[in-house]
Amino acid sequence: MRSGSKISLSLLKKLAPVQILALGFATVIFTGALLLMLPISSAAGIATPFLTALFTSTSAVCVTGLVVVDTGTYWSTFGQFVIMILIETGGLGFMSFATLIAILLGRKITLRERLVIQEAMNSFSLQGLVRLAKYALMATFAIEATGAALLAIRFIPDYGFVKGLWFGIFHAVSAYCNAGFDIVGNFQNLIPYQESVIVNVTVMALIVIGGIGFVVQSEIYNSRNFKRFTLHTKVVLVTTAILIFGGALLFFILEYNNPGTMKPLSMKGKILSSFFASVTPRTAGFNTVDTTNMTLASKIITIIFMYIGASPGSTGGGIKTSTFAVLVMTVISVIKGRDDTEIAGKRIPKDLVYRALSIVAISIALLIVDVLVLSLTEKGAGLVEMVYEATSAFGTVGLSLGFSPKLTSIGRIIIILTMYTGRVGPLTLAFAFAQKNLKSGAIVKYPEERVLIG
Repeated sequence: MRSGSKISLSLLKKLAPVQILALGFATVIFTGALLLMLPISSAAGIATPFLTALFTSTSAVCVTGLVVVDTGTYWSTFGQFVIMILIETGGLGFMSFATLIAILLGRKITLRERLVIQEAMNSFSLQGLVRLAKYALMATFAIEATGAALLAIRFIPDYGFVKGLWFGIFHAVSAYCNAGFDIVGNFQNLIPYQESVIVNVTVMALIVIGGIGFVVQSEIYNSRNFKRFTLHTKVVLVTTAILIFGGALLFFILEYNNPGTMKPLSMKGKILSSFFASVTPRTAGFNTVDTTNMTLASKIITIIFMYIGASPGSTGGGIKTSTFAVLVMTVISVIKGRDDTEIAGKRIPKDLVYRALSIVAISIALLIVDVLVLSLTEKGAGLVEMVYEATSAFGTVGLSLGFSPKLTSIGRIIIILTMYTGRVGPLTLAFAFAQKNLKSGAIVKYPEERVLIG
């Protein structure tokens, strides 16, 4: 056994941080799948098929929320608890929990471990990483506890004290980690609470706070002055605000008279549902209106929001708000005839612009492949449904048009791989599979020559 452990440690030492990150998420996913396969995990007390358990575990660890069986009725309390732990682990990142264990045991965090934490949290430098990891853990538990208490106020009258408290805890964790799993049952999600101010506002607040990223949270807590924030924090906050309020206005206009969604609601319900529909694609997956009955325009806007996703170093997925902002400002700079991308009087380095373009290119290519494969395997599904499902998986959102439970085995495998890629990050995964020194290309510079563009 000792020799086997030594071999495993030596192999880990040879892996790059991005490879450890990719392997770590895969390990947690398969561990979760094995636990969910146990008879004790299902409400019926029977063993769950491996592919169903793997799909659910991947969706939980990748904080997506897509499901092939109803979370509230299929899984037992034990199974739901396993899912919640997987959501927490996936949302915070397994390295955060490894750091917590190391701190509790009094063990020093090595340089290699710091490099993995840096990759996991998308941090600029190694300085203050352990402190940031500690903050992420403490803030997460404090915010989730507050959210659970607020949600329990509404759930306890409906389900009793014990079940209502459990509902509050589960949905608070799911919302803060941008997972979108619900245990209301019968695929209802939060539709029964579409007029509840406390449920809507609490869930939206948890989604937004979890989605802006731990670095931004820490800076807001410590500085509390917008002018003193770093450019990254300003970009994340401004982009998030524009998407939320702009999206809410669009959904309000498009769904106001839609009898399948907002028309039967009061004005309060319409406003709450509009904001909820704008917040949840980034990247939570809860819904308070029937997504299948939304107008085509609303579905397209939702797809765009799911693709953009949350912010770097957060519990969410997508290409990220800062990536989207950098690309938009790059286009504006090109139109203005400027050589550099400029945001708020600051110049963005070329390597960050290239990184943003690479993320968008890889993710679009991934989605095209997904839709092509799904079009061959999923008979009867429309183009919008396939694009919606694939984007939801990539953005680790969890919103669905009722397509997930109908997926074939191949379709489930495609969505599983897409969720995994979306959570780890397309560029991170590309780096993990690259069998070369990523900096070796900087040694040689080739002659410059121009090509025609546009």
